[in-house]
Amino acid sequence: MTGGLLLNRPFRTIPPVEDLAASGWLIPLFFFAAFLYSSVGHGGASAYLGIFVLAGWARPEIAPVVLVLNVLVTVTGLINYTRAGHFSLRLLLPFVIASVPAAFLGGLVDLPPRLFSGILGVALLAAAGRFLFLQRPVQAGPPRSAAAVYGIGLPIGLALGFLAGLIGIGGGIFLSPVLLLLGWADAKQTAAVSAAFIVVNSISGLFAHSMRESLNLGLLVPLAVAVLSGGTAGSWWGAFRVSPVFLQRLLGAVLLTASLKLIVGLL
Repeated sequence: MTGGLLLNRPFRTIPPVEDLAASGWLIPLFFFAAFLYSSVGHGGASAYLGIFVLAGWARPEIAPVVLVLNVLVTVTGLINYTRAGHFSLRLLLPFVIASVPAAFLGGLVDLPPRLFSGILGVALLAAAGRFLFLQRPVQAGPPRSAAAVYGIGLPIGLALGFLAGLIGIGGGIFLSPVLLLLGWADAKQTAAVSAAFIVVNSISGLFAHSMRESLNLGLLVPLAVAVLSGGTAGSWWGAFRVSPVFLQRLLGAVLLTASLKLIVGLL
């Protein structure tokens, strides 16, 4: 089956593995998405979901594959940002204490395909907004008290973790703008904390999704090679601090297209 036919069938299940080989255009797209996301400390789950949507594969069965890809890419970014001294366990803990069990619970929810597509469409729209409009650099404010950090971080982590597990992402795409808007971290610290947040929530959600959906190794392996290559290159590129503004806007446009495709398809 060709890519063009897949684009016209938005709610079908994942096609046989041999169809992936016939849709070779997916590989460079996943490489490019991993490159872009890893350059800013993210794993790329929302972009991978967006690519699957554009390919007509908007089904819950893709969640385990996306989560594995997300972990592979994010770990490379987390290592680089931690080595550079930007990771803060104190800032991470209030969010992950609540998000990890919430991501597991969200992953256990078996959504009808149309409801899954609707939630995914809104989530991708929010992610697109994060890249299209949140462009100005933010400086971290003075340290907050533990009571303030936990009082705000726990409920936010709970909500983001459940949403992440529900749709099969790590949640960092939503945590990043929260940290920046709160003024709790600068761009580098945000990338490091978001990367760790993504890893633990992706693993938690993966355990839950694996209880309901089998992992398609034939689909995973070629995409894993693509995202590991792209993630490694993107992390290296990001270490030189080249401005990602243009690339973020381009990625936001892709996510916006995917979200509108889903939402319009439900009308």
